[in-house]
Amino acid sequence: MPPEEEHRVDVHIDALLAARGMTLTELADRVGITLANLSILKNGRARAVRFSTLTALCDALDCQPADLFTVRGPRAPEIT
Repeated sequence: MPPEEEHRVDVHIDALLAARGMTLTELADRVGITLANLSILKNGRARAVRFSTLTALCDALDCQPADLFTVRGPRAPEIT
């Protein structure tokens, strides 16, 4: 397994919350995860996200996964 590197995924939960007038606590309640775990995700420190959590976030925020996350920087070359 390659050494762990800094990830290039940006999380946009703050912007989505602001646009919807929702608090982090309200989102945590709607999604069914702890405020601590949602904060870890929001701050980009999560190592993984379950599809069930991603689906619940998209339902609660009325968005698509691409609204929640973007990848910055150059893409890795394709393997052919």
